[in-house]
Amino acid sequence: MKKTPLALFLALGLLHTPLSAFAATAPLDLVAPISDYKIYVTEQLDELASHTQQFTDAVKKGDLATAKKLYAPTRVYYESIEPIAELFSDLDASIDSRVDDHEQGVKAADFTGFHRIEYSLFSENSTHGLDQLADGLNKDVKDLQNRVAGLTFPPEKVVGGAAALMEEVAATKVTGEEDRYSHTDLYDFQGNVDGAKKIVDLLRPYLEQNDSAFAAKVDKNFTTVNTILAKYNTADGGFETYDKVKENDRKALIGPVNTLAEDLSTLRGKLGLN
Repeated sequence: MKKTPLALFLALGLLHTPLSAFAATAPLDLVAPISDYKIYVTEQLDELASHTQQFTDAVKKGDLATAKKLYAPTRVYYESIEPIAELFSDLDASIDSRVDDHEQGVKAADFTGFHRIEYSLFSENSTHGLDQLADGLNKDVKDLQNRVAGLTFPPEKVVGGAAALMEEVAATKVTGEEDRYSHTDLYDFQGNVDGAKKIVDLLRPYLEQNDSAFAAKVDKNFTTVNTILAKYNTADGGFETYDKVKENDRKALIGPVNTLAEDLSTLRGKLGLN
């Protein structure tokens, strides 16, 4: 195989280890997909920042109805890029931590971000006292944008992110614990699924060349999961609240999601990144 010029790796922002180490773990085929994935993440972050501004504006204006309406459609952009967002653990904690992460619960000073605001909006039905939290969320999202802009995307993290997104749905989201106050969990599911599928789509030419049967199986599993989620679509393009999804129907999600996660967990091995 022809050697890739050092300048190309540098230009694409893919050189985070010595060239010899990178070449040993990432074939040339991954250069373009990972570059394209960074573009996708950047676009999702642009949408996240724009929607977060609208969301927090409504919160600060005391417009409870609008704030509630914007909560889930805003968060979905974060959910789609979690493998990258989680590389910055401090920001992930301040933007997306759950009440369980804080010993003092909803009153904890470090319980901030989407879920803290969610608690006030949906559990207390109030926007009172949320100005500082709203400003903090905006600041953190913009900080995330800036950090990602200068980030070298680790190939193994990108490829492994497809499985991580689906594993999170199966392990912690099907229970409804993520958006326990708003019950908007199905938006999060869709964001995770879309983010995982984007990674697979970018890797598709390589996967089909090396294991077309595997690629077809993964596509079929994605279709199954998306078909299940589509059952809960609403006329306005959103989703029904998760508290309306019966326990048996929740369990019906787990099998297909687990199957997809298990298949995607082999991606790194197939691409020589283990």
